[in-house]
Amino acid sequence: EQAVALAGGIIGGIFLFVLIGITAYLLWKKFCCLLSYEKLSSPVKTTNANALFQDQSTSETQLKSTRSRSVPFIIPPTLDGRDWINLTNEEHVQEGSDPYMIPQSGPRSSFHSLAGAYVVGTINPELYKFPEDKSETDFPEGNIGRLWFSIEYEQESERLLVSLIKVRKLQPPADSCSPFVKIYLLPDERSYLQSKTKRKTLNPQFDENFVFQVSSKTLLQRTLKFLVYHVDKQKKHHLLGQVTFPLKNQTLTDDNKLVIWRDLEKENLEPPSEHGDIQFSLSYNDYLGRLTVVVLRARGLKLQEESHAVSVYVKVSLMNHNKFIKSKKTTAVLGSPNPVYNETFSFKADQTELDTASLSLSVLQSIKGEKTHLLGRVIVGPFMYTRGKELEHWNEMISKPKELVKRWHALC
Repeated sequence: EQAVALAGGIIGGIFLFVLIGITAYLLWKKFCCLLSYEKLSSPVKTTNANALFQDQSTSETQLKSTRSRSVPFIIPPTLDGRDWINLTNEEHVQEGSDPYMIPQSGPRSSFHSLAGAYVVGTINPELYKFPEDKSETDFPEGNIGRLWFSIEYEQESERLLVSLIKVRKLQPPADSCSPFVKIYLLPDERSYLQSKTKRKTLNPQFDENFVFQVSSKTLLQRTLKFLVYHVDKQKKHHLLGQVTFPLKNQTLTDDNKLVIWRDLEKENLEPPSEHGDIQFSLSYNDYLGRLTVVVLRARGLKLQEESHAVSVYVKVSLMNHNKFIKSKKTTAVLGSPNPVYNETFSFKADQTELDTASLSLSVLQSIKGEKTHLLGRVIVGPFMYTRGKELEHWNEMISKPKELVKRWHALC
């Protein structure tokens, strides 16, 4: 009996000791929270129910501008009928006052309904806004659609991963539209991958993934091509637009997934000329005295030998009175009669020289160990040197300063 009593006493003592410890810990924790809360609010001035804002001379216009810039961050009062918590210097509002009474004096604002509230500071809402994505809203005049896609390259498996995301604002030939997309990896134009057809929508969401097997050595010489089609009720396919995207200037790695959007372009339905065609843009900045040429692509070139050893590039030369001034070259594209470049070149040209200056674009083919061969040339410039489309392109460039004017030209 003595042993049982002793054991019971020991257990009871331990239980009491634990209970006291828990109670002490909870009280200490509550005290620490109260201390930190007082620390936060101690340097802040308090307000009462009749004077939340002490400066009554502030004009309405100043109030509006302040309200638009920042939002007050306040500590609200306790509920009616309960004691107020002493936030700073043991100050409190009388229990008889209505905590939701609107102040009698001072300018009105959206947070005056919390009488006796402690203003801790303000929050600037501009800091929490997401940047606006204008790619979904800003569509230029004459736009026929916009396509979003992403690309990633796996070095180890030598796979190019292409994700077709969506297309927006399609312009179909009929009222309804059932679009799908064909994806090519140029210069291979015989094989392609195709998306599913989306029924009756001008804004299809695809979210489909495609894989191209391509070696890392030839990756940067390849070009992605997207063709967007519409299927009508008779199951006929109508091309709505296309996007070409050269990979040569891209940094493609396993952990670098690029999300890109491009506007659709209309396909040139005219048959290629005898020596092929070249597409480029011209722009003149009269303020800087700068002539800009964007070499976009060529098509239907008559290569002497179709192989990967053949490289095709474009040489752009600025002339004045048939005197050579300066020339620049694009990078070479291997083994394709339809190379894509998308390269920009700028030349210094005073506005007074535009009546005597001209541009020569020569498409050249080179094979290792052999001489360079001229595939075709086009010259654009004033009436002194050109006629027809070449003259029209030059004049349109001058009439639209700082704008890029894009056209196809037949090589000769």
